[in-house]
Amino acid sequence: MITTRKAQDRGHANHGWLDTHHTFSFANYYDPKHMGFRTLRVINEDRVIPGAGFGVHGHRDMEIITYVLEGALEHKDSIGNGSVMQPGDIQCMSAGRGILHSEFNHSRTQPVHFLQIWLLPDTKRLAPSYQQQNFGLAKKPGKLRLVASKDGRDGALTVHQDVNLYVAVLNKGDRLSHTLEPQRYAWLQVARGEITLNGLPLNTSDGAAIDEETNLAIAATEDAEILLFDLA
Repeated sequence: MITTRKAQDRGHANHGWLDTHHTFSFANYYDPKHMGFRTLRVINEDRVIPGAGFGVHGHRDMEIITYVLEGALEHKDSIGNGSVMQPGDIQCMSAGRGILHSEFNHSRTQPVHFLQIWLLPDTKRLAPSYQQQNFGLAKKPGKLRLVASKDGRDGALTVHQDVNLYVAVLNKGDRLSHTLEPQRYAWLQVARGEITLNGLPLNTSDGAAIDEETNLAIAATEDAEILLFDLA
């Protein structure tokens, strides 16, 4: 069964400096029908104006993944990390027993557009940690690339949860397949473009919950970029 979450049905807030859409309940947006999917708790699509951002704030017991689509996002945290993320960069921050961090648009002239994803960890009160990597996805279109997993295999970033996160940059006409093992679930998020999932059309910012399916067939009807979460 595939259940779509259309872009226009998400929660939305515009704070002036931040324009944000919430796939699942978050902050002042609450929908008991959309509290998350399996261990996936948050998918926020954020746009931040030049020079603005999230000041220092704390998290605890959450696996936080940031994926930059356009612009540059500056990160600083309480365990000594500081970086600027560009399109294609993927950041995994394990909040563990507690971490403080800030995120600002690094540019004074261009907005930044990114996805922020939260996963519930399988263990609480771990030591906080931070990882960042650029996988060169745009240089290898048409393939699902594992970018985060519990075991960190194949060069993926490590998360404290039984999840395999794949990303693919697709050219129009590209086709992909993915097999879900028994008792596995999936969430597909379209970051941009147009695809079909088992024949079902999905457009920019649409999502889909996948339950009791084995074979996933993905076809790009336009250039596209997708994230696929393979979940326990």
